[in-house]
Amino acid sequence: MNVQLDSDLLRSFVAIADLENFTRAAAMLGRTQSSISMQMKRLEEHVGVRLFERGPRGVSLTRRGNELLVKARRIVDLLDETAASLNAPELEGRVRIGIPEEYGASILSRTLRDFGKAHSNVEIIVQHAWSAVQKAALERGDLDLAVVFEWESVPRGEVLMVDPTVWTTSEVHRMHEELPMPIALYESSSWCKEFAIRSLESSGRAYRVAYRSDTSNGLKLAVSSGLAIAPLSRSNIPAGCRELTAADGFGDIDSSTVVMYRRRSATGKAVTAMAEAIREAFRRHAMVGGL
Repeated sequence: MNVQLDSDLLRSFVAIADLENFTRAAAMLGRTQSSISMQMKRLEEHVGVRLFERGPRGVSLTRRGNELLVKARRIVDLLDETAASLNAPELEGRVRIGIPEEYGASILSRTLRDFGKAHSNVEIIVQHAWSAVQKAALERGDLDLAVVFEWESVPRGEVLMVDPTVWTTSEVHRMHEELPMPIALYESSSWCKEFAIRSLESSGRAYRVAYRSDTSNGLKLAVSSGLAIAPLSRSNIPAGCRELTAADGFGDIDSSTVVMYRRRSATGKAVTAMAEAIREAFRRHAMVGGL
């Protein structure tokens, strides 16, 4: 049987596979859920096999669906790369970016990859560090763009997303029920004392510091392994873990915003293009993630 697959069907298929949800995929693609559902029905008819398992929390791929995903992603990526290379202006130079570790993989990994492919003459340098370190580097001229956390009521930079920090626990280990409650903190951060510890002390909860790390991935490991609860950005909660809410006796630790700053003298076209790419990545994430 000669099967011809529409690239639009494959793009919708990849979006649903990535988001594990028809509604969120439709929102990301700017379509209605019914149109996405009809597309997937057509795709399954074309290939002659069922691609999705429907469940109460969304969808998952069947074995044949996973096989198709590998090839579909390759096709979609190639189409995007080709379109970007044809439409992109000729850019060159260097762009130096400071990005919170939390968002490097979850939001910006594909953006940086696509930007690098579309603008192969631009050198991209990325730095992960505390927000205060990023802003200082920007002021010194060591960075062109800095994405940071801020707690000011009116940030001076461009707000990309509101992403409160919350206490997080493992759904299996339930460390928040232990007394004293084991907590994980950043190794060196005045924020922990000013916000995280204060939120526990104001609730009168007994706690002990069981773990320290200098990265958010280190805190995620502490939560996932059942070693402690930890303060994490709401968008950065790992699989198998959940936010501790008011029903558990907890509240938001802070109401931080994610803000992008640009060095005043960074006026090059490559910096402008990268700023727009970062802006679009956060806009897309907020749209599909509901933050």
